[in-house]
Amino acid sequence: MKVLIIGGTRFLGRALVDEGIAAGHAITLFNRGQSNPGLFPNIEQIHGNRDGGLSALGGRSWDVAIDTCGYVPRIVRAAAEYLSDVVEHYTFISSLSVYSEPLPAGVDESGAVGTIEDETTEEITGESYGPLKALCEQAATKAMGGRALHVRAGLIVGPYDLSDRFTYWPVRVARGGEVLAPDSPDYGVQFIDVRDLARWILTAAADRLTGPYNVTGPGRPLPLGLLLDTCRAVAGSDARFTWVDEAFLLAQNVAPFTEMPLWVPTESGGFNAFDVSKALAAGLIYRPFAETVRDTLEWATQRPDGYVWRNGLTPEREAELLAEWHRSGR
Repeated sequence: MKVLIIGGTRFLGRALVDEGIAAGHAITLFNRGQSNPGLFPNIEQIHGNRDGGLSALGGRSWDVAIDTCGYVPRIVRAAAEYLSDVVEHYTFISSLSVYSEPLPAGVDESGAVGTIEDETTEEITGESYGPLKALCEQAATKAMGGRALHVRAGLIVGPYDLSDRFTYWPVRVARGGEVLAPDSPDYGVQFIDVRDLARWILTAAADRLTGPYNVTGPGRPLPLGLLLDTCRAVAGSDARFTWVDEAFLLAQNVAPFTEMPLWVPTESGGFNAFDVSKALAAGLIYRPFAETVRDTLEWATQRPDGYVWRNGLTPEREAELLAEWHRSGR
């Protein structure tokens, strides 16, 4: 299969390249050549800016195109329209953030998506991100005459994840000692290994699937206590977990999902409980999450000294919170 990847050198993109090569596909990358420019010296790369520079793709054709970095409907529409006659199928990497709030548990692909008053805005904020992704889906479907797949991805994790929203836990648990953990051991979380997501995307594109698919995992939310116990076992650490309740975290202004990765308050409803049965029926397979923990920890420990974490509690902040929790006598 001839595959054009828009992007291709960061996290999901590089995983798509790795999985595509392993599956024997012919890969072409289209990007600006700025991120990790020397990463794939043996893969064809066409450099250009997708916003106004699509002519660099002229005179070529591919079986499928995978758009890993579309956020603005105007730009996604332009790419899909330009490629509509030279690719058979277009995969757009969307997000579970498309769904409108409040978000009930068990939302499937029929759930209502968020809207935005000014659909022409190109400012990406916490409020506009999801609705703009939904508009990107609509633009791609229209431009491709229905030949578009929308991958509504959840939290993507694993090696080369620059967000630290999952990586925090394997590294923190490996450090050992008393670890502040949110809510309770039964608190359910969802995430997907980037390599499992990439493999499914390529298979889904080959099968010419269309429309939206929720793609995260596992099928049933994973108890956070089991995940942290697995982190401890993989690292061989002496970590011990102090579970602090939601009321305390909110009173201490702990930022959900960022400062306290994987955790969101109860009011967020189904954030960690999406229905992924459609993707499972279409062949989505997960590797053991212990493997994800192991590989993430191995990669993270190779980062340079002085690395500045993007998310997660600092050691000082965690110590302060633990001290306050114990002072409260809970």
